[in-house]
Amino acid sequence: MKPLVSILMPCYNAEAWLAETLESVLQQTWDNIEVILVDDGSKDNSLAVAKSFASSKIKIISQENAGQSAAENRALREAQGDFIEYLDADDLLAPDKIEKQIKLLGGRESEFVAAGEWARFYQNISEAQFIAEPVWADMSPVDWLITSWEGGGMMHGAAWLVPRKIAEKAGLWNESLSLINDFDYFSRVLLASKGVKFCWGARTYYRSGLPNNLSSARSRISLESAFRSLELGTNNLLSTENSPRTRHACATAFQRFIYSTYPDAPDLVKQAEAKVQSLGGANLQPEGGVVFHMVANTLGWKSAKRLQKVASKVRR
Repeated sequence: MKPLVSILMPCYNAEAWLAETLESVLQQTWDNIEVILVDDGSKDNSLAVAKSFASSKIKIISQENAGQSAAENRALREAQGDFIEYLDADDLLAPDKIEKQIKLLGGRESEFVAAGEWARFYQNISEAQFIAEPVWADMSPVDWLITSWEGGGMMHGAAWLVPRKIAEKAGLWNESLSLINDFDYFSRVLLASKGVKFCWGARTYYRSGLPNNLSSARSRISLESAFRSLELGTNNLLSTENSPRTRHACATAFQRFIYSTYPDAPDLVKQAEAKVQSLGGANLQPEGGVVFHMVANTLGWKSAKRLQKVASKVRR
């Protein structure tokens, strides 16, 4: 019998995009699928939209709002599949995405995870441009994490296909985390595998630019989650290989957090700076335009960031 693929969908206030996402699931050329959609206390009509798709293949679960990680875990506990496909309620799968990755992995006993091509879009997938990054390659788990954290690209959740036995070995999502919760979770998934097999042609579409998107959250709770996720994810890597190259990759991840967080949450920035120092330092430079770098070269990057924040408030 063909392996069963469980497509796990946490959903919160995704009424505007949910139908399109579910249609992309129903169009999969790999027909042995089940969908576990967990509505996490949506305040819009997401649940009604989801229920309109309910069938023998699409199971709808409604729970009080508990966060994305809790919704992922609820879906994972319900899943019966040999493979796990994570899919946010606003992202899209190409019709042959799952089929291509299963054929590459070679069956339910694979000890590898599959990655695939992905691209951002804002309104329509015609905007998507698939531009290869260094992580678009077959790699060992440690090499993949180092390459990614050193700036070689990322994979959003839907780009992966994970054999169930690897997901079980990795464990559940950490429900105390919100922002970049996947940094911890997928580092565990990768390190529980023998490596990444990259599947050319297995495409996913990552919807970006949405208001109130979790990945752009700046609340204190969100920033604390991001810092804790970095701690957990880097500890996952260092517990597997503690070497100059892994410490440098971890330091770079914390340095990126510093640049993106400052001048907010100065205590978290200070803790991250201590992490960078203890790991041996990072040579990552802050990103910015011509004016930013002019100010940074004269007054330092922290002054440039403060002025940048003031300017953004004035523009509003």
